[in-house]
Amino acid sequence: MKTLKDLFLDELADMFDAEHRLTKALPKMAKAATHDELREAFEGHLEETEGHVRKVEQVFECFGKSAKSKKCEAIVGLLEEGYEIASDNKGEPTINAALISAAQKVEHYEIASYGCLREWSEQLGNEKATQLLQEILDEEKGADSKLTDLARQCCNQSAQNEEGDEDGAKSDRFERGVRPGAAKVRAEDEND
Repeated sequence: MKTLKDLFLDELADMFDAEHRLTKALPKMAKAATHDELREAFEGHLEETEGHVRKVEQVFECFGKSAKSKKCEAIVGLLEEGYEIASDNKGEPTINAALISAAQKVEHYEIASYGCLREWSEQLGNEKATQLLQEILDEEKGADSKLTDLARQCCNQSAQNEEGDEDGAKSDRFERGVRPGAAKVRAEDEND
């Protein structure tokens, strides 16, 4: 019979995999962004995400376990969808809005997942793990809020501009070696 602790550790392994995948995806998203503040937001969240990997390792340790990964099918799917939406909008004034949409889908998944993990950790009576998970949750909510602000301040407005991105020029940054094809994404993720 599975216990809440078993479920917790299983879902934690899922998020450990998700965070590792995101450390590979965020630089691609940053490179695809044509708006400087959005690029900086992705780069800043990459640093946070690398910190999340370490914090998840610490959470495992709080439960006397070594960190382990379980393929996170949800993140694989969300990242694949993100690559597709970015590819469909490359060189278009909508690229930054598309990137924000893809990133917020990921953030919302992470917020839901870490919210559950944090509650379960509290129920399991592990204060240190609960604190670490709350820190991650707060950072994920902060990233989501920053993306919303960027969308409202500039990126959604730019998407209405038929002439091109902020510089008035169309960008092909995502196409230049950044976007792997969907099959390649699946193959790379299977090997990770």
